[in-house]
Amino acid sequence: MSEAAPLLASLAPLLTEWLPRQRWFAGKGRPIDGLTPVATTELTPNLLHLLVQVRARAQTHHPTRTQNDCYQLLLGIQDVLPPHLSPALIGRPTDGPLRGRTVYEGLADPRLATLLLERLRVPGRLGPLRFSREPDAEIAPNLTPRLLGAEQSNSSAVYGETYILKLFRRVGPGTNPDLELPRALAKTGCTRVPAPAAWFEAELPGTMPMTLGVLQPFLAGSADGWQLALGALSVQADFTASARALGHAVAEVHLALAEALPTTALDRPQLERLAAAMTRRLEVTAEAVPALRPYRSALRDAYDELAALGRDGRTRRAQRVHGDLHLGQALRTASDGRWSLIDFEGEPARPLAERCRPQPVAQDIAGMLRSFDYAAAVGRATGTDWAERSRAAFCEGYATVHEDPREDPGLLRAHETDKAVYEVLYEARHRPDWLSVPMSAIHRLAGGHRVTGVHAP
Repeated sequence: MSEAAPLLASLAPLLTEWLPRQRWFAGKGRPIDGLTPVATTELTPNLLHLLVQVRARAQTHHPTRTQNDCYQLLLGIQDVLPPHLSPALIGRPTDGPLRGRTVYEGLADPRLATLLLERLRVPGRLGPLRFSREPDAEIAPNLTPRLLGAEQSNSSAVYGETYILKLFRRVGPGTNPDLELPRALAKTGCTRVPAPAAWFEAELPGTMPMTLGVLQPFLAGSADGWQLALGALSVQADFTASARALGHAVAEVHLALAEALPTTALDRPQLERLAAAMTRRLEVTAEAVPALRPYRSALRDAYDELAALGRDGRTRRAQRVHGDLHLGQALRTASDGRWSLIDFEGEPARPLAERCRPQPVAQDIAGMLRSFDYAAAVGRATGTDWAERSRAAFCEGYATVHEDPREDPGLLRAHETDKAVYEVLYEARHRPDWLSVPMSAIHRLAGGHRVTGVHAP
């Protein structure tokens, strides 16, 4: 294959048009100002692996300010694209080493997706790419792949209903938590999270290895908690037993993470910094979303209460957590009703170092409590206490094996408020019709120190 710079120069016009249309591209609505090659690897003569630095204008009031992100691309190359792959078309370069050939999304091609699995089956290196496999993992050859289409920030392919490969699209130096945490949990014997069977990384000069993809067992016959909750709501069924079992599962995972990885105690300076970060997010959001402004003072009370814990000489435990926990990240297997947790990547929009930082488990719990509220709103549970009962049941299940989150209402209220503020900004930017869902929570959280489903202090 020719040198990376001429190749990318010929692909740049096509990628500049194609990238903003992809669900996993973080720079939607922002013009691409430039592409820089990071690494180019020929996996096969018809499958090209690219790491590309994409420069896009940042979402700020300064039109000249830019944001640089590194993206992972798998490009298939053929002379003529078969009709069934036409939706995967990227384009045909008019010059350069691929002039006149057809370039397309490689993961959409079952033949090329199978070749990628073969690379994962046999550990080794190929250029800057290193493929690894757990010694006891048995990965059968020739598993039929199918591309999943529902993801936002990554791409996934299921192989033979046995394994699922998550391909990270926006990547950076360091081990992705979606590899690090499930591997650590597997060593403790925790079976609530599918253990990675294989993975691959890029090792580039002067930087830490960056995680590119993880292969894990696929939980066939399972449904996610969001689907199950909406299904229950559609027939006005109770969800408390499921919520209670889910709380139990989350607590088991938290205990295993605390066993597998270092924990710390947040003292006064750390609690004050945590409260200050939440306050900054509130102020930024209030400036962007006028509907939030009347609640600023009342919401700041929750963060002041969090900071006051440190001033009173108290500490709070912090550990590695899921980081983006909601009903969609929990799977229940139909055969035994067992809950599992997936997608430990954390919030992809946040820097990797922040996502790897120990946090109170209240962050995860707050995310799940907010998810019950969302399900109730989407499932039109108006006039019922479905969300409140589900939230309380989740906490009860959690308390069967871990500390009851309702016994620390100040910490939980601060995290739930922070999550609701995040949701306000997200909905205002992306789904304005949904803004009423987090605003309803804002109204409740600003109304006093007692949170629905949570004991008063």
